[in-house]
Amino acid sequence: MSRTLKNYPGAALDPQNLDGRVNFSDIFGRSAHVHIEVGSGKGTFLVNQVKSQPDVNFIGIERASRYYRIAVDRIGRRHLKNVRIIRIDAAKFIAENVPDTSVDCFHIYFPDPWPKKRHHKRRFINPANTEHLIRCLKPAGTIRIATDHAEYFQQIKDVFSARADVLRGIDFLPTAGAQLGEWVGSNFERRYLKENRPIFTIAVKKI
Repeated sequence: MSRTLKNYPGAALDPQNLDGRVNFSDIFGRSAHVHIEVGSGKGTFLVNQVKSQPDVNFIGIERASRYYRIAVDRIGRRHLKNVRIIRIDAAKFIAENVPDTSVDCFHIYFPDPWPKKRHHKRRFINPANTEHLIRCLKPAGTIRIATDHAEYFQQIKDVFSARADVLRGIDFLPTAGAQLGEWVGSNFERRYLKENRPIFTIAVKKI
């Protein structure tokens, strides 16, 4: 029998309380580096990473209600204080609520590839959203992406190459929760590796 998911208000941000640009220091009660994960799923990456970087404030964004509730439960049960998760459209949150030059790193792991051509416009990494990522990044801030979808990976590289004036490629290093042969250690990555799918990674730095 599955365990009952609990609601931990302290682990979450309520979208209804947003009013313009957020103040991350107010949210966490401290000033610290800020990392944002786009598409947190069940929170596997967040739980592992926040424990390894207690000096960093993490925001996780997850639109799917079921995954969001699991992530809130996981974060709350572990009493993790340096992370909040919000259920909202990621593009909307970043465009409307994240201040300029406020983020040290965006983590985007296995975003929905929307494989049908007529749905490509729904992909998160596109020129418009990339401009907001660049706007929000601090100087030397980074964007880290992993995907199993080769065609989407090529689009991501093309979008970033178009902004080579401000984005420079850097090494993609495995995350804290990654096991041998993994890059991220997420549920999606482990499923794809079992299916022998290749994993593509890219990381860029704002210059």
